[in-house]
Amino acid sequence: MKKKLKVLMVDDHPMILEGYKNTLSDFCEENYKVEIDTACNCDEAIYLIDKTPKSKSYDLALIDVQLPIATNNAGITSGEGIAQYLKKKFSRAKVIILTMHNESTRIHNILEKVNPQGLLIKTDISFSELNHAFEQVLSQKIYYSSTVNDHLRKMVTNDVSVDQINLQILYHLSRGVRTKNLTNHINLSLSAIEKRKNQLKEKLHVKSESDERLIEEARLRGLI
Repeated sequence: MKKKLKVLMVDDHPMILEGYKNTLSDFCEENYKVEIDTACNCDEAIYLIDKTPKSKSYDLALIDVQLPIATNNAGITSGEGIAQYLKKKFSRAKVIILTMHNESTRIHNILEKVNPQGLLIKTDISFSELNHAFEQVLSQKIYYSSTVNDHLRKMVTNDVSVDQINLQILYHLSRGVRTKNLTNHINLSLSAIEKRKNQLKEKLHVKSESDERLIEEARLRGLI
């Protein structure tokens, strides 16, 4: 007898959603009876989660990070927020996050905030790899695509401990934000940011005053 599998898929591109649905349906044809709900934005996803009783919990969710911001649900601004909201209601639901973002800082943030059972960088995956991700996650295993695994290997071999605020400083600098404007992105005074930036240069053994050299070294170490 086939097992029931209730799935939520969230992506703002209908054609991509259709591809995910077909891939999962083909994969599950022999062993599962699949029920799939789809949403194209944060509001639709929240609505589906709220209307689903706990007795009919989602078993699996496939969620894109980049989504239109919710208009009726304050604080839910991305797929990460949807995943966190889903996990609060359905603690046993397995979450696979998909994203186009391949920066180490972004990967680190997703792993830390959501702790998904699967994390896939869209440029890494094919339909066969997506099948493999479904297989691993439904077998109670963790699945990360190659870029995520590369990031984790760099972090394991890195001898520099950097907290979340310092990662934000590095991220915004790498995006071209000048130090004097970092206060617009980080809730610290300019003097506190300058102090942290100097400490980062010491940790990373960067003697140059140039921010470009700091960013270069941070990239080499997989921090951004």
